[in-house]
Amino acid sequence: MSKFEKTLVWFRRDLRSFDHAALHHALSQSKQVYCAFIFDTAILDDLPKADRRVEFIHASVLELDAALRKLGGDLIVKHGWTETAIPELAAELGVDAVFTNHDYEPQAIARDAQVAKALKAAGRGLHTCKDQVIFEKNEVLTLAEKPFSVFTPYKNAWLKKLHAESDAAVLHPYEIDTYSDRFASLPEHKYPMPSLAELGFEKTNLSDLNIPTGMQGGQDLLDDFAGRMQRYDQTRDFPAVKGPSYLSVHLRFGTVSIRSLVRRALDGMRTGTGGSGAAVWLSELIWRDFYFMILFQHPRVVGHAFKPDYDAIVWESDEHAQTLFKAWCDGKTGYPLVDAAMLQLNQTGYMHNRLRMVTASFLIKDLGIDWRWGERYFAEQLNDFDLSANNGGWQWASSSGCDAQPYFRIFNPITQSEKFDADGKFIRRYLPQLSKLSGKHIHAPWRVPAMELKMAGVELGSNYPLPLVQHDEARALTLQRYAVVKKVAEFVE
Repeated sequence: MSKFEKTLVWFRRDLRSFDHAALHHALSQSKQVYCAFIFDTAILDDLPKADRRVEFIHASVLELDAALRKLGGDLIVKHGWTETAIPELAAELGVDAVFTNHDYEPQAIARDAQVAKALKAAGRGLHTCKDQVIFEKNEVLTLAEKPFSVFTPYKNAWLKKLHAESDAAVLHPYEIDTYSDRFASLPEHKYPMPSLAELGFEKTNLSDLNIPTGMQGGQDLLDDFAGRMQRYDQTRDFPAVKGPSYLSVHLRFGTVSIRSLVRRALDGMRTGTGGSGAAVWLSELIWRDFYFMILFQHPRVVGHAFKPDYDAIVWESDEHAQTLFKAWCDGKTGYPLVDAAMLQLNQTGYMHNRLRMVTASFLIKDLGIDWRWGERYFAEQLNDFDLSANNGGWQWASSSGCDAQPYFRIFNPITQSEKFDADGKFIRRYLPQLSKLSGKHIHAPWRVPAMELKMAGVELGSNYPLPLVQHDEARALTLQRYAVVKKVAEFVE
């Protein structure tokens, strides 16, 4: 027997019509189910008018609408303030309850509380479900029933829980098609889909970059990666090699199911078809759960160091620091791997994971600039921006986060370049002015004899900048800067 006459499923960062927790629970408990997506004014108003993420979402919402229509339903798409749009739509449709999936970001939690309050005042409920992670909140705890702060023991506990509860059960996809007769249809054109222009946005270079959108795009990428998974551990650190899955933006907007990805990794491990890469890829997926847990348990990490002592560090912040920061943003530091990585980010909205670590370390520990500046810039530029992972990554690089690298571990941008882009193939892709330099010389052009620079057409200070800083000198200053952490710890003791 159905518990509800009519319900509304509120899609957010879960833009798919399959294996969807909130959609499944609404369909299984209701006689009629409506579906909606809100282009939230609170989010969109702060974005540039040409934003690849908005275009990606728009294309994915169009595909979701088509998929729901095939199932017998519709997708109501609105543009407005979510806190009022959802309660108003629930009232207009006369639903008994709204179903949606959990979000773990502080602002999203506050938004959901406001929506729940408005719905409750009208006699309706807000029902939320776990969907975008395998384990959440307090589901994986230490033996003392405390949240983990170190990844490896968290991962071990995560795997133990998965096997104890039967991974087949935990990872089983949520059934949708069985209940397709319960989708509510609407009069055609009653809720027309707003165009990008009507939302106030312009087209970007998303299609030129061949970034696949929607559920089909996510599936195509997963199928492609399946044939490369066995080499993932060997290829993932080299930016000129097709090593990653490239699924991060699809995970961010839920056009793929995290359960299906974990199943694929486990199948590769069990059958041997995933080689040694499957276990490493699974570990990366567990990192994602870990950072969601950290953000939920410690919302203070938004704007503050996970390790409070690290907030005592004094960063460069004068006018010169602003100049250095702009040079870093623009890919003009004089260190080719750093610059190529930043140009990749600016031109495509994507940055290879190894390069995220290299560029972050350079900003923080070579330029002495607050990690929050870099975190904010990545948040503006990344197609796959996710608060929990972005914050976790930047705090890892700054040594201020949970399970972070030690403060005295400072990436050398030259040796990183020599190790992970030995022939300079990636550098040449984004810095064509250096393309005639040899693989030996391309990593540090200022060290190249003047005659060879001239023959390669490189004019330092003209068509390619001189280094902003000398790494060895910057490293020494960083160790001095971080000495305050040790002094604070000694004072507390």
